[in-house]
Amino acid sequence: MEEVKEEEKKKSKIRFTAETVLSGMRWGRSYFSYGQKERLKIIIGINLVLISIVSLIYTDTLVNKFEERERRQMNLYAQVLENAHRSISNEDVTPVFSIIEEAHNYYQIPAIYVDENGEPGYYVNIEVPRSISTEKEHEFLQKMVVEMGQEHEPIPVRLDEERVGYIYYSSSKLLKQLRYYPYIQLGGLLILGFLAYLAFSSTRKAEQNKVWVGLAKETAHQLGTPISSLIAWIEYFRTDPNFDSSIADEMEKDVKRLEMITNRFSNIGSAPTLKAENIVQVVYDFVAYLQKRVSTKVKFTIINHIPEEQQAIINKNLFEWVIENICKNAVDAMGGVGFITITMQQSTKKDELIFDIRDTGKGISPANIRKLFNPGFSTKKRGWGLGLTLAKRIIEDYHGGRIFVKETEPGKGTTFRIIIAIDPSKS
Repeated sequence: MEEVKEEEKKKSKIRFTAETVLSGMRWGRSYFSYGQKERLKIIIGINLVLISIVSLIYTDTLVNKFEERERRQMNLYAQVLENAHRSISNEDVTPVFSIIEEAHNYYQIPAIYVDENGEPGYYVNIEVPRSISTEKEHEFLQKMVVEMGQEHEPIPVRLDEERVGYIYYSSSKLLKQLRYYPYIQLGGLLILGFLAYLAFSSTRKAEQNKVWVGLAKETAHQLGTPISSLIAWIEYFRTDPNFDSSIADEMEKDVKRLEMITNRFSNIGSAPTLKAENIVQVVYDFVAYLQKRVSTKVKFTIINHIPEEQQAIINKNLFEWVIENICKNAVDAMGGVGFITITMQQSTKKDELIFDIRDTGKGISPANIRKLFNPGFSTKKRGWGLGLTLAKRIIEDYHGGRIFVKETEPGKGTTFRIIIAIDPSKS
């Protein structure tokens, strides 16, 4: 009989080791996949930056070339005006300017000729408001001359030895559009990069969730055998007249608790069942259970401002898990000595309940607060960094609420706030 038991133990150890190795291999594949995606993300980011830089440089070169071309074009118009005026010996250059209008319109360059007295005369490619008086038109053109002079240096037109007119011009619509093009393109690349980042992040998050779900289910599977064994041992102790039955009763409570935890892990990844519970009674009962299983130097206090009969639609096991996780973290933060105060109250919204869990521990640093709910983050040497991540998911995804650090002070303690909807289906 003893040999059979030893053989069963060996097989159990071999089976546990094999399943653990397989779990490790699955984890390794996932980690390697994360590494590949991180490298791909970096490569895409670098390519987007290089494309942006090359595009900006190339576009800037084109802009400079177009700008120089338009400057040469205007210089050419000025020379044509000078030569035409000297050839026809005409004091008014407007007819001459009209001759080159067709060629000038081809380039769509706004321009105004200003005579030797500073008065704007002929203009092209400028939209003057309709139905305005001659005086208003004159003011409008003078304003345009000032703006063009700020944009480009005017080009002189020497009519004779004494008289000099000027051509004021601004960049064509094509050139202006070309100046804005790299910024539009850069914006498009940034949007593309942001969408790629979201895609990678969502994929990675989905894979992480898949890994955690698999690990949780594997853990639940591994716990099944020892729990069954513990139940059998409890029944055996109850049949022993020399064994204190009260000890067996307490052991049975812990085994039932372990079964409930196993059930939690096995149901991770599945939608939990919610039902109406007396939320006040749930908190009181669970704290009474937890008080006996932590350090005797930790004192729990419950301050209730919620009606004793208050109902809330929750998953009791998961909600207790959240309370347990925060309280056990608080016990660790206090080094097993201190006070935990749970305050229950109704939100001003009336359809929400608030639970503040305050400890007298060492507090949380500002840098850690931002990472507190991230998967894998833990300040403990042997922590997995899953507790608060799962707590956040339970409260936000299943109970239509929020969980966050309400306040913390180094050396004085931390307060976690949990807000849940009385009926998550209406939130």
